[in-house]
Amino acid sequence: MTAPTTPDLLALDRAAQDQLFRAARTANTFTDEPVTDAQVAAIHDLIRYGPTALNGQPLRLLLLRSAAARARLLPHVSTGNRAKTASAPLVAVLAADVDFHERLPELFPHRPQARDWLADRTARAEQARFNATLQIGYLLVGVRAAGLAAGPMAGFDADAVNREFFPDGRHETLLLMNVGHPGPDAWHERLPRLSTSEVVRTL
Repeated sequence: MTAPTTPDLLALDRAAQDQLFRAARTANTFTDEPVTDAQVAAIHDLIRYGPTALNGQPLRLLLLRSAAARARLLPHVSTGNRAKTASAPLVAVLAADVDFHERLPELFPHRPQARDWLADRTARAEQARFNATLQIGYLLVGVRAAGLAAGPMAGFDADAVNREFFPDGRHETLLLMNVGHPGPDAWHERLPRLSTSEVVRTL
């Protein structure tokens, strides 16, 4: 009897595994087909169940659809990322809400004092960034689950984007993400991945 293959040991069927991971790619070009508000809502309704510390959920999405909004962003995007950001059907500015603790009485009701634990802004901002980054990972998989492709980008001036879109200082931009249906020559060749033996140790 042969040993089970990796897909046999996972609860999702092979097609779902491939859609979320093996066949999914970071897209560099997109078609003109729009990403609807209903699709965004469905993605969020799925990924909002991913865990965060104290159930804080600090990730905030600013969706740029209009030409005017895109024009405000593009000067702050690196040259190599500018064309694909201009042409993507949807661009999301992904930010951490530094004052996420204000919602903790609602989101973490069994510990009413949790908001007071995060009175220090420096410590709170660190937690906001960490947990929002976790949520960005969930978002990336959620976009793929919707049959769309994502193009996350760190090539931009975060301070300038904060001044442009979040001047009150409450939100800190972490990443930009283009979202849509992949277009022609959307991705490069698959790059190598580390093996399990190179990543996992057992003590």
